[in-house]
Amino acid sequence: MTIDKSWTTIRRRGSSNEFWNGLQHFLQMAKPFVNDRGFIKCPCRRCLNNASHQLEELESHIFRNGFMFGYNQWIHHGEPATSNAGTTVAGPSGGIHVRDEMFDVLDDIISEDVDDDAVGGPSSNDQYDDLFAALRSELYPGVSSFSSLNFLVKLMHLKVLNKWTNKSFDELLKLLKLAFPKIDLVESHYEAKKLMTKIGLGYSSIHVCKNDCALFWKENSLKDTCPVCSESQWKLQSGKRSGKNVPHKVLRYFPVGPRLKRLFATSKTAKLMRWHSTGKSKDNDVMRHPVDGKSWQEFDKRHPQFVGDVRNVRLGLATDGFNPFGNMSLSYSMWPVVLTTYNLPPWICMKAEYLMLSLLIPGPQSPGKDMDVFLRPLIDELKELWVHGLDTRDAASENSVFRMRATLL
Repeated sequence: MTIDKSWTTIRRRGSSNEFWNGLQHFLQMAKPFVNDRGFIKCPCRRCLNNASHQLEELESHIFRNGFMFGYNQWIHHGEPATSNAGTTVAGPSGGIHVRDEMFDVLDDIISEDVDDDAVGGPSSNDQYDDLFAALRSELYPGVSSFSSLNFLVKLMHLKVLNKWTNKSFDELLKLLKLAFPKIDLVESHYEAKKLMTKIGLGYSSIHVCKNDCALFWKENSLKDTCPVCSESQWKLQSGKRSGKNVPHKVLRYFPVGPRLKRLFATSKTAKLMRWHSTGKSKDNDVMRHPVDGKSWQEFDKRHPQFVGDVRNVRLGLATDGFNPFGNMSLSYSMWPVVLTTYNLPPWICMKAEYLMLSLLIPGPQSPGKDMDVFLRPLIDELKELWVHGLDTRDAASENSVFRMRATLL
């Protein structure tokens, strides 16, 4: 019987059902040939059959790195040496899992790091192995419509939409495990957050001086007192630090670079990121987008090197205070700092799903003249994006890699 091997050459692995099904056929075929410790040679583009792994890790490696070139007769994975290699026919359908929608999410993340054209594959990076383990794990024995990861993401989404407390989320997890002993779920909200961080839903917590003088960050990260006013970083009880260190204020910072790279990870949004180069209004008296304004034209004249690549990103920034508690009798003001991408057309760039939260400035008062203190992490990253840029894969140009730079207009 001949074997379907056409799936091994597919480039966009995460968005291809054919690749996913072909990989499952391959793993089924290789399963009887693992050694007594459960290991078998890995034919991904990094390992090249020189390293051995268990089947779960084999799946992760091949999906992440791609299938090695030149391995047309799978002699290490159950194919007889005399069979015809490379003939394309349909494989068996039994035992194949339904492809999970979370694979598209992982593909967006992984495509930032994987070079599909590199024969040797990327350097070793095992940060996705836990995600693949959760993705290939059934939520409950016999339930193929939900993976453990998919269910957890949807559960976290419900938590945010309905404003559940962390404690209520922990209690729900305990109840689910009590009612369904075989359910495959994390033990707590803390573990769920750690897993979410790996799929790009994390942020950095930066402690702030009580008086908004400075951030306990970078050169001040090891200090216990403010370098400006000498105020303690920690809340004190009766003049002494309590048993657990609790900061006065915490600034939440959401890195911008990885999210800009993800805009180029799918061909649809990658093409839209070029709209500004051709979408300028032909009527000089009409301004429907910043590209029609004089400031944009003046920037183009001053920075021709930046303009040379239409994929370079132009951002806008906005911030305002709001009361997160919904109680107007309580005086509290929190300030989100939001970025919008002006490369995108006007009917998209202001949609909520394309706005990027970069900073969440804590209250209870407005930052006022100390706004520059809170903006420092964002400004530092924007400087890095302006001067050095980031290597980014462009799905609209056959996954070619370019140096993406960004500026704030």
